[in-house]
Amino acid sequence: MKCRAPKTAIAGLKTSGCMKLLFPQVQEDAMTAVTLNTAGGITGGDQLQLNVSVGEAAHLRLTTQAAERVYRAHPGEVGSVNTQLKIASGARLDWLPQETILFDHGALNRRLTIDMAGDARLLLVEPLVFGRAAMGEVITQITLRDHLRVHRDGVLIFADALRFDGDLHQQMQRAALGGGAGAMASALLASTEAECEALLPKLRAMLPDTAGVSLLRPDLLFLRAVAADSFDLRRVLIPAVTLMNGAALPRTWMI
Repeated sequence: MKCRAPKTAIAGLKTSGCMKLLFPQVQEDAMTAVTLNTAGGITGGDQLQLNVSVGEAAHLRLTTQAAERVYRAHPGEVGSVNTQLKIASGARLDWLPQETILFDHGALNRRLTIDMAGDARLLLVEPLVFGRAAMGEVITQITLRDHLRVHRDGVLIFADALRFDGDLHQQMQRAALGGGAGAMASALLASTEAECEALLPKLRAMLPDTAGVSLLRPDLLFLRAVAADSFDLRRVLIPAVTLMNGAALPRTWMI
């Protein structure tokens, strides 16, 4: 993506396989891109790759058409999703995918790597749902490896790793781990010290006891929440991320 003042425009685009990008028309300078997995989900053996570069002074809002689904995999087969994002000087990227729903006996290795310039802005959210509560789904076997790395001017400023193996439903009953939660989400804002410090008390005032937010450093704000199901998670996440975004979330979140 590149800045063609005052709007952001496509600098180059290449897609193949089941991964597609849609660009809905919006009445704003930022560009909204919607990823679409035409396969309908991810299962063992699938390999998905996404590379995005946001040029100087450009603003890209990247979301998904719907929740992603991690389906049952054959024994020994693991799906993989590798995403690499680059944010140039003065640019802004809002990484706003909808939920990833885990199904029983799913298997996934997922890696998200972000390289940003010192004066770039990043807003990131990653919601996870442990089976659909309305369908009575319970995850008794799962394999999940989730890795997130954020670099600013080549220096690692944030790292997070999540690993689930075995009976996830039983594990999430533990008070120290999930307290019976059926969904969780993480949100990260890398911006100016002034913006992060101003948002901190506002976010703390709106979050329930099952969520928390902290300044990991003056210019890095991190939020994590758990909830009974995806509906309760959205009730927490949408107002919090809207506040961090400074604008309404993409329309796909509301459909």
